[in-house]
Amino acid sequence: MKKFLLSILLVTFLIKIGLSQDIDKVRLDSYFKALETNNKFMGSVAISKNGQIIYTNQVGYADVENKKRPDANTKYRIGSISKTFTSVLIFKAIEAKKISLVDKLSQYFPEIENATDITIENLLHHRSGIHSFTSDEAYGTLMIQSVSRKELLSVVIKAGSDFKPDSKAEYSNSNFVILSMILEKIYKKDYSELLNELIIKTIKLQHTSYGKQININENEAYSYYYEKSWIKSLETDMSVPLGAGGIVSTPSDLVSFSNALFGGKLVSTHSLQLMMTIQDGFGMGLFKVPFNDKVGYGHDGRIDEFSSVFYHFDEQNVSVALISNGENIDNNPIAIVLISAAYHLPYEIPTFKEIKLTTEDLDKYLGVYSSKEFPLKVTITKNDNILMAQATGQSAFELEVTNINEFSFERAGIKLTFDPAEQTMILTQGKQYKFIKD
Repeated sequence: MKKFLLSILLVTFLIKIGLSQDIDKVRLDSYFKALETNNKFMGSVAISKNGQIIYTNQVGYADVENKKRPDANTKYRIGSISKTFTSVLIFKAIEAKKISLVDKLSQYFPEIENATDITIENLLHHRSGIHSFTSDEAYGTLMIQSVSRKELLSVVIKAGSDFKPDSKAEYSNSNFVILSMILEKIYKKDYSELLNELIIKTIKLQHTSYGKQININENEAYSYYYEKSWIKSLETDMSVPLGAGGIVSTPSDLVSFSNALFGGKLVSTHSLQLMMTIQDGFGMGLFKVPFNDKVGYGHDGRIDEFSSVFYHFDEQNVSVALISNGENIDNNPIAIVLISAAYHLPYEIPTFKEIKLTTEDLDKYLGVYSSKEFPLKVTITKNDNILMAQATGQSAFELEVTNINEFSFERAGIKLTFDPAEQTMILTQGKQYKFIKD
């Protein structure tokens, strides 16, 4: 249920892509095999292009103890991607004239602090000021308890407010718990029923539902963290997250949901445009996702040790999704590989070699590099035995050594290859750019 944004720190240029639906399945399979072999990722992925699923894969275990492997229909908790589903339900309610963006929270829950000043739009845009109860230390105990709606509302009320409504934006799971309860009030139905009736049945999602206690015999996966081996995580009681993080699904269903949403099968074009309107970094159930010259939209999520991503790009109607039930690596570079594969862009298959360098070893790379092909200079510095890179006007970031003269910043899919003798550096991020030391 935490927010994890895809961060592309360097600008790259347009690469002309063919219209082929083909994908290099062998190479992509090798990439995920490398992640699995090195205990970096367990989970499932899917890619669709022009409305057709062109790639799926599953690695690791749904149940480590019993060595049960996942298949294409194994269900995982998707965390905060649930917020996109909840936003769709709100906009469907708006289109049915059951609610409006300017309605005040006081019409539904006047006991919440600042309710007379908070609108439905503020809740969707994370501008309510309502404190996120999942950020509190007590949440570690609350998350594993079964709670009633009344008890959950009490937790939100007690958490109070962090800032004046609509004065700024700050991510809060409480916003979407409240939106879930508002939906239940106006429809007089449980959130899970609304999800099923208004989305799941409408677009025929076969393996999506509101979550319950995980049952491995119903083809659901447990989640794990890695400490020399995979260790099973605690399990959130699904009475807690509601529409902020309570849905289970598969990557194939998520790309189908993405295709339906951006294809006009769930909400109107006007509603979708409102969902995509970004204010202080937040849309209404969506985030903007930069990739090279392209701009996509989607959401990501985390609950227990599950993490998830779905992104959509209009160019060639590409949607990608991944859900992990165990990760020992940030999933942003994995999402970047999926997008790269969809657009026939190069990506590396990691070897995970451990290479140790001293601070003196790094001296030959230090300096300011510029390129005729790239609009920003890149300054290479060091912090003890860690190489640092900083593009003009950007924050500095740590580089990880991956091979002799090779370093990477996996979160943004960046690789830097140095030739100290020639005083050059190749930056690879979808496309390659040659830099020369000033």
